[in-house]
Amino acid sequence: MKTLVMIIHPNINESIVNKRWIEELKKYPENYEIHQLHEKYPDEIIDVKEEQQLIEKYDKIVFQFPFYWFNCPPFFKKWLDEVLTYGWAYGKSSGYKLAGKRIALALSVGVDEKEYSTTGKYKYNLDQLTSPFEITFNYIHANYRPLFAYYGIEQNVSEEWVERSVPLYLNFLEQL
Repeated sequence: MKTLVMIIHPNINESIVNKRWIEELKKYPENYEIHQLHEKYPDEIIDVKEEQQLIEKYDKIVFQFPFYWFNCPPFFKKWLDEVLTYGWAYGKSSGYKLAGKRIALALSVGVDEKEYSTTGKYKYNLDQLTSPFEITFNYIHANYRPLFAYYGIEQNVSEEWVERSVPLYLNFLEQL
């Protein structure tokens, strides 16, 4: 079954890593369904029913986005608030429509991994900083999986560095 890859990037045309990952995923349409939220909803007015119907079709869902300001892009938060509705995603009569679905995050991260540690500049690792996503997806009975992160975009934008991320990302998706 295909994996749904939800892209949340407010400026994908200026992206380096996320854009490259999308290019690679497009080579495998039998394996990946790419859904770019900013492209689909440039006005950020979400068709909630359409998004819910899309999500229901997949057992594996990855949310791909740049990690900045120690969080997700604001449109992803809006999507979560609007799409994960009571009576559909949670609540005793909801049927928990995402129950058991494998859900993960794929992040491009600006700084080096060592900065996201108890001894690093930011004092917390990405698992800690993304724990609200884990709690959210566990709350709706989804099967939250370990995240994928590719670090250091601010320090290294060489083609070689970007290309090194591609097989790592594909392997992550295959193991989901």
